Amino acid sequence: MCCWWCCRRCLECIHNIVPPLSLPFLRFSGLALPGGGGAAAAASPPVVSMASISVPSRAPSAAEDAENIRKAVQGWGTDEKALIEILGHRTAAQRAEIAVAYEGLYNEPIIDRLHSELSGDFRSAMMLWTVDPAARDAKLAHKAMKKQGERYVWVLIEVACASAPDHLVAVRKAYREAYSASLEEDVAACPLYKDPLLKQFLVRLVSSYRYSGELVDDELARAEAAELHDAVVARKQPLHGDVVRVVSSRSKAQLKATFERYRLDHGKAVDEVLEERRSDQLAAVLKTAVWCLTSPEKHFAEVKVKPIIRFRFSSVAIRSFLMALLFQVIRSSIVGLGTDEESLTRAIVSRAEIDMKKVKEEYRARYRTTVTSDVNGDTSGYYNVILLTLVGPE
Repeated sequence: MCCWWCCRRCLECIHNIVPPLSLPFLRFSGLALPGGGGAAAAASPPVVSMASISVPSRAPSAAEDAENIRKAVQGWGTDEKALIEILGHRTAAQRAEIAVAYEGLYNEPIIDRLHSELSGDFRSAMMLWTVDPAARDAKLAHKAMKKQGERYVWVLIEVACASAPDHLVAVRKAYREAYSASLEEDVAACPLYKDPLLKQFLVRLVSSYRYSGELVDDELARAEAAELHDAVVARKQPLHGDVVRVVSSRSKAQLKATFERYRLDHGKAVDEVLEERRSDQLAAVLKTAVWCLTSPEKHFAEVKVKPIIRFRFSSVAIRSFLMALLFQVIRSSIVGLGTDEESLTRAIVSRAEIDMKKVKEEYRARYRTTVTSDVNGDTSGYYNVILLTLVGPE
């Protein structure tokens, strides 16, 4: 069996890295939504969901869904529509229960069955969607350390910065279970990160555990905005120790306050300053982290276009800092010479239950078109159907 990073479609063998299915999926027991906090989350004030998937108000039981999935994969041919209708309209918690039920009923992991029944980009998307999100991100991070290039550094930054602090803890745990090593150890030992400043920054990001509340210290924001300006502009050291300390340790709310104070005090947003130094890899890495931490939907929206064409949109990114990072994943997967299905799949699958509605809004405002239209123009078959199911109506 080929390993995940060696496959032509590198998402196809994800089942090789997940422990017996009942273990990683049970982590979701009691969760109402991905990234939630169980009973504690239920007691929090209601918020408007930015997830794009549609879930039945009265979904069948996990056992019933498992039985229907079994019917879809037995006999002559596979009922791909049935698989999409079931798995594409269930939350991570529900998919976890289905996976446990399926393995209990049929003595095989659902991931193994999907791998044997499906093929190509559709198989990649379905397997990536079905697996535990923490195990999924652990595998994406592991695979990213096997490939050279800016977009693979993006993946580590996405995993470290674009989700909740508790999710990153779950990713580190899943990584340790899968590879018998810590994520931060492997980042520190990765031979592809030759620049010690880059390596230190990535290690600090993946090992962080940020305060997740909304409390902000305005005086601290003012002081650290000055430190950022001194390091990035005066010293021209985007990954100076002060920058690494601030960006890798402060809460997202505190960082937003710091970046706003920077703009007010210096007349230009920090991402604009970094964009002017686009040829500097360290400045580009810092800008990606800034976007992921403050408004990741911008990054992922742009990744939908071929990465080598991403630079065409740099002036737009300058004008729209806080939403650009999620954009750059979706957009850069589609525009250019062919579609980067790997990045497109990663962007849509990873954000469908988090902030895909924001992605779609920004995508339309920036590119005068819709995610749906571009996905329709660059994908086909059941791969197209599952992506549009996750993107949702617009």
